[in-house]
Amino acid sequence: MVDAVVSFVVNKLGDFLISEAIFLGGVKQEVRGLKKELGSMQHLLKDAEEKQYGDSDIHKWVSDIKELAYDIEDMLDVFRLKVHGEADDDDSGKPKPKSGCFPCVCSSIFDKGKEKVDLYNIGKEIKDFRDRINDLSPSSQPFRLKDSDNSPPGEVISKLRELRRSISFAVEENVVGFVDEARELLAKLLDDNPLRFIVSIYGMGGLGKTTIARKLYHHVDVRRKFENRAWVAVSQDYTTRDLLKRIFKSFGFIVENNEDPEKMDEDDLGRLLHKSLKGHSYLLVIDDVWDKEVWRILKAVFPVENKNGSRVIVTTRNEEVAKNLDERIHPHRLRYLRRDESWQLFYEKTFQNINEDEELLKLGREMVQKCNGLPLAIIVLGGILSNKKPQEWHGVRNHLWRHLKAGSIEISSLLALSFDSLPHQLKPCFLYLGLFPEDSEIIIEKLIYLLVAEGFISENEDCIMEEAAKDNINELINRSLIQVDRRYWGRAATCRVHDLLRDLAIDMAKKFNFLYIYDETRDSNMSSVIPPYPRQAIYYMTERFLSLQSNPRLRSLFLIDTRDIEFETRGQWLATMCRKFSHLRVLDIGEHEIFAEEIAKLIHLKYLGLRSYKPSIDASLIFNLQRLQTLVIYGHVDAMLPTEISRLQELRHLYGNFDGDWRLWIDNLTKLQTLRRLSIRMWAQIKTEKLVNLRELWLKGILHEKVFCFDSIANLKSLRILVVHLTWDKMYFSSLQPLSNCRHLMDLRLKGKLEKVPEDIHKVLPNLECLTLNESYLEDDPMRLFEKLTKLTILNLGFRFYEGKKMMSTANGFPWLEILILYMADETEEWQVEDGAFPRLKRSSIWQPSNSKLIIPERLRSLPSPDMYEFREFPIPLR
Repeated sequence: MVDAVVSFVVNKLGDFLISEAIFLGGVKQEVRGLKKELGSMQHLLKDAEEKQYGDSDIHKWVSDIKELAYDIEDMLDVFRLKVHGEADDDDSGKPKPKSGCFPCVCSSIFDKGKEKVDLYNIGKEIKDFRDRINDLSPSSQPFRLKDSDNSPPGEVISKLRELRRSISFAVEENVVGFVDEARELLAKLLDDNPLRFIVSIYGMGGLGKTTIARKLYHHVDVRRKFENRAWVAVSQDYTTRDLLKRIFKSFGFIVENNEDPEKMDEDDLGRLLHKSLKGHSYLLVIDDVWDKEVWRILKAVFPVENKNGSRVIVTTRNEEVAKNLDERIHPHRLRYLRRDESWQLFYEKTFQNINEDEELLKLGREMVQKCNGLPLAIIVLGGILSNKKPQEWHGVRNHLWRHLKAGSIEISSLLALSFDSLPHQLKPCFLYLGLFPEDSEIIIEKLIYLLVAEGFISENEDCIMEEAAKDNINELINRSLIQVDRRYWGRAATCRVHDLLRDLAIDMAKKFNFLYIYDETRDSNMSSVIPPYPRQAIYYMTERFLSLQSNPRLRSLFLIDTRDIEFETRGQWLATMCRKFSHLRVLDIGEHEIFAEEIAKLIHLKYLGLRSYKPSIDASLIFNLQRLQTLVIYGHVDAMLPTEISRLQELRHLYGNFDGDWRLWIDNLTKLQTLRRLSIRMWAQIKTEKLVNLRELWLKGILHEKVFCFDSIANLKSLRILVVHLTWDKMYFSSLQPLSNCRHLMDLRLKGKLEKVPEDIHKVLPNLECLTLNESYLEDDPMRLFEKLTKLTILNLGFRFYEGKKMMSTANGFPWLEILILYMADETEEWQVEDGAFPRLKRSSIWQPSNSKLIIPERLRSLPSPDMYEFREFPIPLR
């Protein structure tokens, strides 16, 4: 990760020399020398990062270099703000906002003509930096480091590319063992008893309670029986309001009468949930319960008088909780895996990429036997060995044998070994997971942007930083250190970290001063001094926190809950925070509002997530945040963007609900990769030729008798995901032909009548993997057209997708399709499916009107149905 930071700063120094040459004068040579000296350390950093977690001296050296790089980066940014802080009038003659909201930086040095810059102080700063580099020279340290080539080998790149697809489109993880248990528990859920009761699954951590609960939750018969399903993880730290809010969201209820669950207290949330469930069957999974109080609180909310067979599944480590949670409860102690099941689980996990031989099989059986049937231990062991060379297996065995306890592998030593076995670039990514609350659902997309903003990821010629971050996450999934939780359009959307692995991440992070978690619910006697760690998450904050000491080295801050602080006090503290923590790179304040002029002082921010209830985004918020890479505006309000958005030249991801009537100069944001969600009238004002890096675009709105044309999309040659959701009765999409320029397009979701689908659609969209159409009113047989898309994995044809009478699916058609969702119309009377069509289909959901005479082939009707929650219109929000 430090290599990425240093590399970024070295490149930035080079750009600085070119772009600011006219202002550097006599210090130009000093800057050039600084770049050379810092760059000379780069090739030693890979070796240092690999060794730092086993050597405290090397760890301190690496940390000092990272701080030096950050300080140099800060100096460059402040210099640029001093030189370019004032803005000229825009094209309309209206002056842009001045930088008066940051006078302490700009006014003392910058003069009106931009002719004089205080080069003496800058030269002095550069000399101090060079002195620090000399002090950190490896030759002056007691350790020796090897010069390393940082470019990844071709074999590793190939493996990562294959891993991307296998994890992105895995429909369902295979669950080994517990066949009898699953059958028994399923029968209890599906029996005819009309009264609601609880099925509790209990056992020690790592035994697979959540796994078997998830298997039941997604079972096709369970989906058919219960009208509503929800899943919520509780853990040791919870609040009733947050719990009810998450349950409501998980059920996916539509809010009526402008009711906003985000603003409700727990009483109103309880009443809303009760009203939404009344008269309907439901299944609720409450995962990881630690005490009986949880169900006592929730019990009154969930209707019991329905007598329609509703069920609750509870997982817990506590036998007392499992047996005494309710008067109607069926407790089930989960057993350990049998020897044959243990070996099957290990084999499937380990030998995917390894050629087995007798010696490896013997070693594997030895080690698996010592896991004593604990699934977590087995899959973590498999994750370690699957990434080891065969000759390294003996070393793993010897290590484990030194830590045996009562003849069994000690789970803590196995988890520690899994961390030690990680490549250096994965270790900070794993430690970073400790910031998220226990049992929380981690949004992978958000995690990717955070890892990039933190400087953990290096960009190389093979893939952009976001792809490299995704590769790291996929590798952690492959090693079973994190688990895929939910999928969205076939791709891993959220993940979770097992409690024991999260504890490991936090322990290791504290050891290396990586992050700090403040949580008064865990310990009311917490120290009044917060350690000066670079990353901090505040899970629960009262006014007591406001008096604690500040942290001048803080780089990342996450606010999870400040509900017990009065709004006015909270605003004052946030304003103070912005002044004290001026070096923040990452700030995620979630649902909390903050004054725009205070945030604008955080000129080093790369990631900003905040809630806005205003109809427009304050220009002063954006004006000075010129290093911002990701801007996430939470909330459902359609916000208007100011023209000052064009100043954010580093912006890569822009999230929110945006609307407006004027030209925004978004087309100047040439690094923009994600734009979600923009009104169609705003998009019509944007010149798209410069958006060469845009990879994901979401458009929404209403067309009044107009025709949406794909011509404006044709310029987006890097586009991978396109979602167009336009609502109007008389709306037509023009032909898809202009999309032929978007050679990388993988995911296309359209709502609106299509004028025509090209006959050569397989040439127009050669890489398409996901396709959804809704209200498209196609005149030509869609099966005949879309089966030519040989990479198509998900096909979702919604309401009124086809008006014809006959469809035909030929042999070998749809060779890669895994998920099929169809909403048949009255007009369709015949669908011929030849043998060999849909060879890889795993899930299908085919709806047809009650009066339809259409015969659906049995092999398509009998497949499990997909979880429709994964294919809803809008994705999981980044919060």
